[in-house]
Amino acid sequence: MPRYRSKTAATWLAIVAGTFGAHRFYLHGWRDGAGWLFPLPTLAGIAGVLRLRHLGQDDRLAWLLSPLLGVMLAAAMLAAILYGLTPDERWHARYNAALPARTTGWAPVLGVIVALFVGATALMSAVAFGGQHLFEWLLGG
Repeated sequence: MPRYRSKTAATWLAIVAGTFGAHRFYLHGWRDGAGWLFPLPTLAGIAGVLRLRHLGQDDRLAWLLSPLLGVMLAAAMLAAILYGLTPDERWHARYNAALPARTTGWAPVLGVIVALFVGATALMSAVAFGGQHLFEWLLGG
């Protein structure tokens, strides 16, 4: 019998561990190629943040890598928003067609609110940080 895939679980997995592709693996299994595109840029972004903390803002590799974490956070939050706002009928037809229909409550909508806040903050921070350091570097500062 096929496994039920919950819209609520997919939404919150994208919020909590989406930067590592957990939501993709939950929905499509471990062989999902798109899911494996998440961990490497996330780890590179984390390495950039760690370099930034230890070596300061003048480390060029740190400011090149750090925005990757923000972009990956924004991508995961976008997935959470898309999952949470998908109508129940469309979700059921795509992921649970062979199973009886279930309706979701407010948990995915609350997840969308959290994802919108976190994703917007991460994306704006990544663009601002990366852009500032790019222009400083281009102007020779």
